[in-house]
Amino acid sequence: MRPILKGERPLDSEGNSKVFKQYQDARGDLIDRLGQYCSYCEMKIPTALAVEHIQPKKIYPELELEWNNFLLACPNCNSTKKDKDISLEDCYWPHIDNTFRAFLYLKGGLIHLNPILTQEEQQKARTTIELVGLQKESKSDKTRSDRRLSNRRETWDIAERSLRNLQANNTLGMRELIVSTMETSGFWSVWMTVFKDDPDMLNRFIAAFPGTCQECFDSLGKPVPRPRGRL
Repeated sequence: MRPILKGERPLDSEGNSKVFKQYQDARGDLIDRLGQYCSYCEMKIPTALAVEHIQPKKIYPELELEWNNFLLACPNCNSTKKDKDISLEDCYWPHIDNTFRAFLYLKGGLIHLNPILTQEEQQKARTTIELVGLQKESKSDKTRSDRRLSNRRETWDIAERSLRNLQANNTLGMRELIVSTMETSGFWSVWMTVFKDDPDMLNRFIAAFPGTCQECFDSLGKPVPRPRGRL
C-alpha cells in the first residue's frame, strides 16, 4: 500500500483554507495531491474515484467535511469498508504510516503480511487488509464486479514483461516508457516489488506517483520507518 502525503487543507484563490460545502467538493483537490488512484488498493480509477471518509460520516457526522478525514477510494474498497467503526490505532493508514513496509506483494496478485513485523504489527496489518477486502475476489465470474485481485495479477505480469524488456534494452527511453506504463496501470506496490533490485527505477516510481511519501524511502528506494509514523 503506497504511503502518501496528503498535506494540509488546500487554500482558495484568496489564500484562505477551503471550506467544503459538500465532501464531494474535495475530490479535485485530493486527485491533484494523490493522483487518480485508490488510496487502499492502488488501482487507477479515472472516473469513479470517491472521496472516502476514514472515520465514517454516519457515525462521526462532525467529520463529514474535514480534510483530515478524507482519502480516495475505488468503489470496491469504499463499499467493503462501508461504515465500519474502527479505531485509527487498529489499522495502518497510508497517510500516517509507511504502509509499504506492512505488506509483501507476490506473483499472482497476492498480498501477504511482512514477516519482519511484530505480532502486534501483523495484527494491525491483517485488520487493514480485512477492512477494505484487499484479498477479496469477485464472487461471480459473470459480473466480475470486484476486479482488484485480478487486475493486480495482470499488472504483475505486465511489470515482469517490462523488467525483461529493460534487461534486453537498458536505455533511458525504455525506463521512461516503463514509468509511463506504470502510471497508466496503477498498482504502485506491484511495480516497486518487481523492480526491487533497480534503485533507479524505484526512485522513478516514487517520483512519478503524486503524493508518494518520499521520506518513507532511502536513496536506493528501500522503505524506511516513517518519521512520526508508527511503522
